[in-house]
Amino acid sequence: MNVLEIVRFAVRGLTANKLRSALTTLGITIGVAAVILLVAVGNGASAAIAASIQGLGTNVVNVSPARGGGQGAAARPLTVQDAHALVDPVGAPDVKAASPVVNTTATATYGQTSYDISSVAGTEPAYFTTTNRELAQGQLFTSEDVTAARKVVVLGPTTAESIFGSTDPVGKNVLLNSIQFTVIGVLQAKGSTGLQNADDVAIAPISAVQNSLAGYGSLSQIAVQATSADSVSLAQSEITAILNARHGIRLGGTPDYQIQNSEQLLATRTSATETFTVLLAAVAAISLLVGGIGVTNIMLVTVTERIREIGIRKAIGAPRSAILGQFLAEATMLSLFGGLLGVAIGLIGSRFTISGIKPVIVPSSILLAFAVSALIGLFFGSFPANRAAKLRPIEALRHE
Repeated sequence: MNVLEIVRFAVRGLTANKLRSALTTLGITIGVAAVILLVAVGNGASAAIAASIQGLGTNVVNVSPARGGGQGAAARPLTVQDAHALVDPVGAPDVKAASPVVNTTATATYGQTSYDISSVAGTEPAYFTTTNRELAQGQLFTSEDVTAARKVVVLGPTTAESIFGSTDPVGKNVLLNSIQFTVIGVLQAKGSTGLQNADDVAIAPISAVQNSLAGYGSLSQIAVQATSADSVSLAQSEITAILNARHGIRLGGTPDYQIQNSEQLLATRTSATETFTVLLAAVAAISLLVGGIGVTNIMLVTVTERIREIGIRKAIGAPRSAILGQFLAEATMLSLFGGLLGVAIGLIGSRFTISGIKPVIVPSSILLAFAVSALIGLFFGSFPANRAAKLRPIEALRHE
């Protein structure tokens, strides 16, 4: 029996019970689509984070508190004075600006509208330049606003729309945790990484945020702008020397702060999202495995139902290889068809935004998922096919 005849018998066997065949392919379809989509979501998250971090600029250095660092009874917190000390033409000639930042959250209320802002940042005017935040309307707050602790705030576009809708927010008063602030500006859109929405933010003078919302604990970070991208390493060394002296960190000691530039931050976030992607792919692979077990179960049922047919074919001279080939072909065709449907669903699904993340298809994941679906058909179909091929004609014909 040639290959074409084996395929013809396999197709006839599959079409004899169309509903069962369709349900069998469902597990493979879901598994392949899940692999493609979840890997695409992980890849999309990585791309969005990379774009967000690179959008900060190549000359940005971030200083933040480090847990477990420092010497003595307790680590020293980062302070506004630490940030101001970094802007020193003599001790740190490669540092252009340093902005202290306090991060908190707040519930904004305007009229009957209430909205939870995910990030309220208290900082100084240089922060906008350092982080490449541009104004869409209104104005930014000034150094005088910081000195006077004026309760003014600049909103991200998502925050402004969520609170005010289509109303122009500039000049309006809004309550942040029941404290009145005046909206003086709205930032241009910067986009969302899916994990963090850079447009859902409120930025106010650090003095006002500390007085009214966050208190006077440690800074969340110090955003430092180097004079150029080429001087980032020198700026980091200068920052280290100044903070070590201010915090009493001796040579070889463990600092109570950490310094990261945009490249290091990107490497850290990329590593985290790659791990996240691998975990997602592993979960999706389990569904492929479950689909393969489903193929085995259905093929065993099929063999049992067709024992007399197998006996008749073997009685009239069909070789064992023909029976084995037919049932292997049926299992493989089911898996391949399910794989093709899964690829189609995965590609269609990747056109939609999922949890704020725009999926980015990885071509290798399509090829891998489809190839694995074919191997699943061969592997999980081999046991039922081998069982069918080993049946003795007399026993098969006696089967009721």
